[in-house]
Amino acid sequence: MKFLAISQKVLIMTGIILPGLILPGDASAADPYAAVRNKLVDQRIANAGVTNSRVLDSIRSTPRHEFVPSSQLPRAYFDMALPIGSSQTISSPFIVASMTEALDPQPTDKVLEIGTGSGYQAAVLSPLVEHVYSIEIVDELGRQAERTLTRLGYPNVSTRIGDGFLGWPDASPFDKIIVTCSPESVPKPLVEQLREGGQMIIPVGERYQQTLYRMTKTGGELVREPLQPTLFVPMTGAAEDSRQLKPDPAHPQVINGNFELAAEGAQKDLEDYIPGWYYGRQVARVEMSAPANSQVNSQAAPDNEGGKAFARFTNETPGLSSHLLQGIAIDGQEVTMIRLSGRCRTENVAIGPAKEALPAVAISFYDKLRQDLGTFSIGPFRGSRSWRSSSRLVRVPPQTKEAILRIGLFGATGTADFDDVQIEKID
Repeated sequence: MKFLAISQKVLIMTGIILPGLILPGDASAADPYAAVRNKLVDQRIANAGVTNSRVLDSIRSTPRHEFVPSSQLPRAYFDMALPIGSSQTISSPFIVASMTEALDPQPTDKVLEIGTGSGYQAAVLSPLVEHVYSIEIVDELGRQAERTLTRLGYPNVSTRIGDGFLGWPDASPFDKIIVTCSPESVPKPLVEQLREGGQMIIPVGERYQQTLYRMTKTGGELVREPLQPTLFVPMTGAAEDSRQLKPDPAHPQVINGNFELAAEGAQKDLEDYIPGWYYGRQVARVEMSAPANSQVNSQAAPDNEGGKAFARFTNETPGLSSHLLQGIAIDGQEVTMIRLSGRCRTENVAIGPAKEALPAVAISFYDKLRQDLGTFSIGPFRGSRSWRSSSRLVRVPPQTKEAILRIGLFGATGTADFDDVQIEKID
């Protein structure tokens, strides 16, 4: 229960617990699952930019609680990824909705899904397309998903156990392909099995530095359109065996914690995108040349110790998300303690609807099964204050295999600037 309480605090901070949430089993609600699904869609998915009515209706009607382990039922309708066993996760409802919308599902589409997981994404796609073919490399997960999909009645979903890197050649070509795990590069068999003019939604990149792309097959080649930075579990099997760049969990580090790196090329067009970070909400990279049109801007140059840029979070709606996240490889057997540090400046910051809804720098640790091991933070910060450095020593749980770093307003209103966000291994 201790870890669950910590986890709920983090969820409130990141704006993914719904205020006034009715949990399944609440006797005061005739249909509590429908109530929380509707609230989830209205407050965390539609408000975050998903507009396709067919996709929103599918999320409203798909029973996510049927696709999570019993231990995760209390969090089934939180907008967060959840562990489902075998070191795999079910993606957050927003990511599922966003990827589904990006796929532009049509009633005549034949869709290939790589990474069945729990079967939730396939279930969401089922009423939107003609047929879904879904592949899972983990035998136990694939068989459980097949049982769940059959029991709930999804006759147009076919599943198989296998390496998604190889695709499903005897069912090809596919109108659409959706990949719910991340390879370093696009597997060639998937390119071959996508019809000319077809589209693929796929996260590609390093283990903790990925970009979600929409790729359209034109003249036998894929034309890439970046959608957003993201973090997915790796595509295992042949894709992971051939990965060239691998993280070093014995020497964890924050990428672009000083925000000096700016977006380049097509990534400049991505809203809320700052290199090294993902799932940005209401955030912008601000350079020191910004017009001095407020107290915050006028203090930028002298107070920031010569840095060229910083991350600015702004929010006017209490409870609305405004944050950045970053995944970090860290091995608790190799790293026993870290120093978490950062600089923050605030202007007119007021607490959000939850007591934890204030600016902070927070790090959460997870074990090899992606179970939550606890969260530690510096802050919270409130009111108006000039640039100030903060740090703390954090003991790393020995079971740790990865971490998520979070910065932002977390539902508070006002403006918060962050810079020099770092973790340092303490020997």
